[in-house]
Amino acid sequence: MRSAALQQMPSPAQTAGAASPIVEVRGVSKIYPGGVEALNNISLSFPEGELTSLLGPSGCGKTTLLKIIAGLLPPTSGDVLIRGRKVTGPGPERSFVFQDFALMPWATVIRNAAFGLELRGVPRSEREARAEKYLADVGLKGFEQKFPHQLSGGMRQRVGLARALAVNADIVMMDEPFSAVDEQTRRQFQEDLLRLVAQERKTFLFVTHSIEEAVYVSNRIVLLSRRPSRVSEIIDVELPRETGPDQIRRHPIYLDTVERIWQTLKHYLD
Repeated sequence: MRSAALQQMPSPAQTAGAASPIVEVRGVSKIYPGGVEALNNISLSFPEGELTSLLGPSGCGKTTLLKIIAGLLPPTSGDVLIRGRKVTGPGPERSFVFQDFALMPWATVIRNAAFGLELRGVPRSEREARAEKYLADVGLKGFEQKFPHQLSGGMRQRVGLARALAVNADIVMMDEPFSAVDEQTRRQFQEDLLRLVAQERKTFLFVTHSIEEAVYVSNRIVLLSRRPSRVSEIIDVELPRETGPDQIRRHPIYLDTVERIWQTLKHYLD
């Protein structure tokens, strides 16, 4: 496991010869009306093809940062760049999985999963074929003609994930997507997510409040301080992924990383 406190973005000279990050956050701050400062001069880069978790104390601005990267919320100052281009709003290279599912209750599962493609003008046969593929990938084959009220909370969240994957975005952003499900379903979701990360080779940005979950699913963890949030530390998680789930959760690297992060975060609770 390697870790390093991140003070600022490296200079071009320092990164010469290195692969360019897919997402760059440069000096981003966010002050809400009324003077509430959520983020203070956040600078980060996100490598392509990895899952990076944002973790920190409750209310530290994890979701705020994710929505700024998504283009759903403007920063007060600073910039976000996707492949070197400044973010000015949502874009087709990014998709978002909301905590509250955000499904259309009057639409079938397949239409919900295909909705992003429908907005882009993709022909019906093509968008439904892609939606069917990703519904099958998340374990919902056979539920295409059901409606959201006929599904469990975990199944509705799977529809949201299928919708985010169907648009074939390079970057998938997930805002505490498993927080509303029971522990057994949550663990199954974590396994599904790891499989999808390996299969899709996309860049995943993942917000969670669970230390154990962050360590289990992540390639990297960005620890944020309490509000106004700054980057406290970045941890590279080097777990033996070739072993099974139970072996990973008992592995010394997993246990030591969970405990180390807890020791860091608990200081923000005082």
